[in-house]
Amino acid sequence: MSTSVMTRRVRVWGPAWAMMALIFVLSSVSGLPSALGGVDDSAAHALEYGVLGTLLLRGLTGGRWSRVTLWVACCAVLLAPLYGVTDEAHQWFVPGRTAEVSDLVADTLGATVAAGLIWAWQLVGMAPRRTKTWRDQCRARPGHGARRENSGSL
Repeated sequence: MSTSVMTRRVRVWGPAWAMMALIFVLSSVSGLPSALGGVDDSAAHALEYGVLGTLLLRGLTGGRWSRVTLWVACCAVLLAPLYGVTDEAHQWFVPGRTAEVSDLVADTLGATVAAGLIWAWQLVGMAPRRTKTWRDQCRARPGHGARRENSGSL
């Protein structure tokens, strides 16, 4: 695999991997306060997995929001709670932590809302697209757009 391909994969998937690592580290802390700033635990889980769902969606589309389809959004919604299952299983073995189904429900809801909003955003045409200029289109089609020599015929 070339360096540029590897760099692109890390750039596209790195944020999702970093978020999963952060979730793992936070799940490893025994005496973690219920939620920072007085936020409800379920809301914190939904926010956390909403971010993860967004980053997974970004990875699945190669970093191009214009590629978001319903199918890709559903894949992100499935992957985020699958990671949530492993997170809850991990918490089962951490002293002072428990695995709770309500956390998994909040994780799924957060990923679903985030992916759904991004899919809807793309659906209504708000996602940024790279538009080709006339010059780019001409370069893509050989023989088109190039200056033609005057052959002397009408």
